[in-house]
Amino acid sequence: MLHTLADMRRDYIRDGLSEANAPLEPFPLFQQWFADAVKTEMPPVEPNVMTLATVDAEGRPHARVLLLKGLDERGFTFFSNYDSAKGRELMDRPYAAMTFFWPSLERQVRIEGRVERVSAAESDAYFQVRPLGSRLGAWASPQSQVIKDRAELEDLLASIEQRFLDQAPHCPPHWGGYRLLAERIEFWQGRASRLHDRLNYRLQDGQWCRERLAP
Repeated sequence: MLHTLADMRRDYIRDGLSEANAPLEPFPLFQQWFADAVKTEMPPVEPNVMTLATVDAEGRPHARVLLLKGLDERGFTFFSNYDSAKGRELMDRPYAAMTFFWPSLERQVRIEGRVERVSAAESDAYFQVRPLGSRLGAWASPQSQVIKDRAELEDLLASIEQRFLDQAPHCPPHWGGYRLLAERIEFWQGRASRLHDRLNYRLQDGQWCRERLAP
């Protein structure tokens, strides 16, 4: 098995990334790469899938896959249960890292920065466009808590369905959005022989500094 893993590799030859075709600030480049991913990636890959890493109060890292649900000049937005493990971690240490990987394009983007909650109005606006099942699930699931079995979760859902039988579920107080305020964004373009292109943007005194990193 270890021998098989050692032999698993692919060479990246699709594209390159140079300073000549990269803007001085990172957001236009991310938007272009994301648009490319939307056009290029095929199911089951979802272009807005990303890995979110947080750190708990003891300094231990935790990572999980989430969906990006908003992007503007303020930052990168995702939604979750505030009482979940990630919610507690962000309460203690409000910093996180995101990683996007688009295999068809041989591209990766890493984003790091401080995290804040979005406004209640923003959370409610997004909550209302979610499918009904997802809205009911946000009420029913005590996310990250230990439960006895699947039946307990289904009983919780049944209770919530009865509660909202004659009304649309509103946004729970324990659920909402987070925005990662980027302080560092690295764009990685795979190249042959592992000599990849890496352009790193750092926020320094309110201005973005662009630099090339060795692969």
